[in-house]
Amino acid sequence: MKYGIALGSNLGDRLENLRQAVVALLQSVPGSRVIATSAVYETDPVDCPPGSPGFLNAVIELEAELQPLDLLQHTRAIEAALGRPNEHEHHAPRTVDLDLLYADAAVVDHPDLTLPHPRMTQRRFVLQPLADIRADLRLPGEDRSVQEILDTLPISDEPPPRVYSLDWLDLGSP
Repeated sequence: MKYGIALGSNLGDRLENLRQAVVALLQSVPGSRVIATSAVYETDPVDCPPGSPGFLNAVIELEAELQPLDLLQHTRAIEAALGRPNEHEHHAPRTVDLDLLYADAAVVDHPDLTLPHPRMTQRRFVLQPLADIRADLRLPGEDRSVQEILDTLPISDEPPPRVYSLDWLDLGSP
């Protein structure tokens, strides 16, 4: 199954946190592989407490032979291992945030997980990196492609320039 996973970090060595999260995914999910990685964008925090530091955001597409709820458990364990408390204030600053965006054409409506991610189409910091790798993707229940949705977001929400190129994820050395 192919998964879109949004990665974010606004504490510590943000780029290293993103890299470590992907390495941990590959190490903890047998047979998984990264198919595509977006550029990394530096963005202002959205709906976070005042004074929160800026985020680095990216999206990867991961191929894995797990069901969505099983992959969710892996992402939560990785967040905890990289310093994000299990109990945390909503939108609090964090070392790493891993959000499942989609799982192929699956629709999931579970108390712990909704796929496609219910707010992703409203968030440029998710759609811009997703468009880097899957601009033509049409999510279940959506008539427009990721790029078409992105093009409808207000101009005032334009992201700052990319801060790292597509080669930010060096998997050669964990």
